[in-house]
Amino acid sequence: MKHLDPKAAYAFLSARPDAVFIDCRSEAEYFLVGHPIVERDGAEPVRPHHVCWADDLKAEMNERFVEEVAQVSDARDRPLVLICRSGRRSVSAGEALEAAGWVDVYNVQEGFEGPLDERYRRSTLGGWRLAGLPWEQL
Repeated sequence: MKHLDPKAAYAFLSARPDAVFIDCRSEAEYFLVGHPIVERDGAEPVRPHHVCWADDLKAEMNERFVEEVAQVSDARDRPLVLICRSGRRSVSAGEALEAAGWVDVYNVQEGFEGPLDERYRRSTLGGWRLAGLPWEQL
């Protein structure tokens, strides 16, 4: 698995329209906290596919994660870019995909919100949002 900081991930996704962008956070995180987008001139922004790997609040793993990713991209040599909250869940999700045969997997380091700071807050030390990259909240 390869690792990209948020700005490098954005540049990669901008340059590689064949790449599949997957947000592997919970549904609540994706919709309520917000999610990254990749803006393209004159076109609708690219939104990541939402395929939950693990829901931290419920301590549940998605047993069908690999199957659901295969529905989005069954080409195992197509680049997959994974993002989660802090860059940890996306690593384990990427490892599962590599074990299932995907060969070009990328993890977005720091994730969408970055690590916790000394006051237990996110989006202050790193992540997609702190990097000033495009995102939306529904």
